[in-house]
Amino acid sequence: MNRINRLKKIRLHREGTGALVISAIFLVILNSLVFHLFATKIPFYILAVGSVIVYGLMINFFQCPVRLFEEDTEKTVVAPADGRVVVIQEVEETEYLHERRIMISIFMSLFNVHANWYPVDGIVRKVDHQDGRFRKAYLPKASTENERSAILIETPEGVTILARQIAGAVARRIVTYANEGENCFIDEHMGFIKFGSRVDVYLPLNTEVCVKIGQTTMGNQTVIARLK
Repeated sequence: MNRINRLKKIRLHREGTGALVISAIFLVILNSLVFHLFATKIPFYILAVGSVIVYGLMINFFQCPVRLFEEDTEKTVVAPADGRVVVIQEVEETEYLHERRIMISIFMSLFNVHANWYPVDGIVRKVDHQDGRFRKAYLPKASTENERSAILIETPEGVTILARQIAGAVARRIVTYANEGENCFIDEHMGFIKFGSRVDVYLPLNTEVCVKIGQTTMGNQTVIARLK
């Protein structure tokens, strides 16, 4: 099976179908009421413009762009999400790997696409979801205290990578598509997080980091690291 056939070709993410339909109905009803209740149409025009902007942001949020990574994927780690790099540091990962790792964290704002991609090719060895708090996603404690899902992936070279989806202060739902024992590939969607969140990737200490703090990333396109 070639990589193009493995793609989940979704333009608007299925996770947003319900929210988009309900929001559209609500905004149409609200605008209709304002149009008929006020003698002057200025409140209606203001509300209509605001509604278009808000709904446009929601459509952008629930986009699920089809992206192909055109480079060689061997020993390559790509950004699992659109957003901004907020952390690059050496940490002690105590939940799954039990060793020191380089953690790269990408924060997604409300203006980013919130689909998540697999950062590497490999086999999914473990998937685990943990309930937790809803601190602001860019805070350091969010990695271990917020609601989160962990995906352990073993690359073809035998390197274990941990990807962690983390809920934020607004996010209340993490969706993970990974299943233990299945093959996973760069270009495939790993999951989705609703309304502001973060994805951490834990890499071996000898990994070559290819991004900097504050750098903007594009999911499945930006190379964030090279494995040795």
